[in-house]
Amino acid sequence: MLRDITLGQFFPGDTLIHRLDPRTKLIMTIVYIAALFLAKSRASYALMAVLLVGMIALSGISPRTIVKSLRPIAVVIALTAVLNMFFTRGEIIAQFWIFKLTREGAAQAVKMAARLIMLIMGTFLLTYTTSPIALTDGLEALLSPLKKIRFPVHELAMMMSIALRFVPTLIEETDKIMSAQASRGADFETGGLIKRARALLPILVPLFISAFRRADELAEAMESRCYNGGEGRTRMKKLEMKRRDLAAMLAGAATIAAVILGNLLP
Repeated sequence: MLRDITLGQFFPGDTLIHRLDPRTKLIMTIVYIAALFLAKSRASYALMAVLLVGMIALSGISPRTIVKSLRPIAVVIALTAVLNMFFTRGEIIAQFWIFKLTREGAAQAVKMAARLIMLIMGTFLLTYTTSPIALTDGLEALLSPLKKIRFPVHELAMMMSIALRFVPTLIEETDKIMSAQASRGADFETGGLIKRARALLPILVPLFISAFRRADELAEAMESRCYNGGEGRTRMKKLEMKRRDLAAMLAGAATIAAVILGNLLP
């Protein structure tokens, strides 16, 4: 299960999505999320699904990798669908004890599950196609106006990038600890939910120790390279908007407009 978590991983490539400016990809991700939550009709959901398939095809990322990212949160998606299915008021089509399945609830469950799936798959493309350094530079550039009110933009962008970058590392470390304890007789697979949760408690101590050790090593490495924040720093690659970025922005605006128009359809 842990190996299926791909958040924070970067897959190098030379596709159109990879070559986009990181600022463009950040803005387009926000636009995609906004359009997804604005979608209400079947036509608008179909439009978002087609858009997602197109982005995955342009990114060059294997669809299998994208689908794997859904496995760790499959329970959350299923729980959300069930809650919407049985706790949405409307025309009752089936009833069991205190649970009432309504026609509106079934439709809402499908929509919510589809929204969550498309949300995760779409947003994960950002980290899959953008390196941590480019993501930091793009985020810092977008938040640069806040520097006028002395907001620590560089530090915030750096912390977010480092946190995202170390997600795969911590997942790998957790997998190693679980494998080591399983070889000593620990059981993480059998028993109820409470028993499994208790079995995971001994993992937390070595995991926290490893995380603090890595943080200390990273701090020492940054200090040894005379890192003192973003003031006066230069970049090897300067961010530059090109025609493809403008085309992506226009496509994002067109998507919002199409979703709003699609909501007028059934």
